[in-house]
Amino acid sequence: MARVKFTKKIIDELKLPEKGQRFIWDDEVKGLGIRLTPTAKAYFIQARVNGHTRRDTIGRHGIFTLDQARDEARERLRKMRQGLDPKTEKARKKAEAVTLEALSEQYIKDRHLKPLSIRDIRKHVNGYFAQWKDQPINTITRDMVLKRFREISETAPTQANQAFRLLRAMLNFARATYRPDDKPVLPENPCQVLSDAKVWNENRARTGRIPTDKTGQAWAHIQKLRQWPGNTTAAQTAADLTAFIMLTGCRFNEGASLTWDRVHLEASTWHLADSKNNQAVTFPLSEQAQQILEGRPRKGNYVFPARTGKGHIGEIRGTLQKVTAKIGERITAHDLRRGFTAIANQCGIELWKTKLLMNHKLHGDVTLHNYTERADLRYLKPEIDKIGEWIEQQGFIAGAKNVVDLGVKRQAKANG
Repeated sequence: MARVKFTKKIIDELKLPEKGQRFIWDDEVKGLGIRLTPTAKAYFIQARVNGHTRRDTIGRHGIFTLDQARDEARERLRKMRQGLDPKTEKARKKAEAVTLEALSEQYIKDRHLKPLSIRDIRKHVNGYFAQWKDQPINTITRDMVLKRFREISETAPTQANQAFRLLRAMLNFARATYRPDDKPVLPENPCQVLSDAKVWNENRARTGRIPTDKTGQAWAHIQKLRQWPGNTTAAQTAADLTAFIMLTGCRFNEGASLTWDRVHLEASTWHLADSKNNQAVTFPLSEQAQQILEGRPRKGNYVFPARTGKGHIGEIRGTLQKVTAKIGERITAHDLRRGFTAIANQCGIELWKTKLLMNHKLHGDVTLHNYTERADLRYLKPEIDKIGEWIEQQGFIAGAKNVVDLGVKRQAKANG
């Protein structure tokens, strides 16, 4: 590597190599060099910092004059003598430029999240945090977090909690992964202010369910909706799924996304390949649930397809509104699941068995958690049959009562 005192004339007259690269060093500023390649002449510096040799490009000759390159070289070499590694500084600047939207996409990519979680993250980033999504994450302050949290809490306290818990998780991820020179680009998570100030909104546990004494009335009406002569295909699908959830205690998404390859009618089972608890499970079918599946048309992959035929059904709100109007109790899809617990209790089924049938985690009892078969639940067939029979019996009683009540009213009308 040649060393000469750089002048503009010397540099202008340097010939570019046909291939490879050549390095020439300045005799005036130690550490400044120029690199020649087949396409360009570029100034750079090279020195040792913290025990490592570092090379840092300044820029092309022509864009930088020789005097500018020397001034820039002196400044960068001074910083390197102070222990500032240009490689680390570049990584830090890159990390500090990461926006909230870019962070959210990296978080989604690395965490292998489920579709519902991905949807929630993107919904909040593009919704509640829309003003922040193009900002570098290190510009989000505690004051900004507190102010926005209070704004959202005025109209949507539960959503405020969810949005900022997701934001907190993403910023913790950033603190763990964006660490040039092993120093986080975020000194702290600004969402910590919500815990420090104790302003998280109180979440009231949802306890809604079909009252046990109205289970029969609800079931009888669902059967009526399933068998209604004027049913559209979509209405039939929604009513069938409502009944299936009531009989199995499954989550709405678990039932709605059920595919025919995971239904085995000859074995009276259905299979959940990717559950909320990240565990594949085989569940037994009651006779009543099996009859519903046997009656479903096999068109496409999904047992409960969407109205358009693409994908699976997205909601059963219309059916639930009709059940609500009938029994005088507001019912949601998750209320059907909570009602399953009450029905199982009414049938004398042990809670741990009920939790397994609902794909709940077993907490507290190490023996149950470690030594209970949780992947193949066919041994709980008697329990699921008992639940199905109880629901059907209550529906029969409610239907018979309606016939009696109607007869009494007709007789009273005839008697004037």
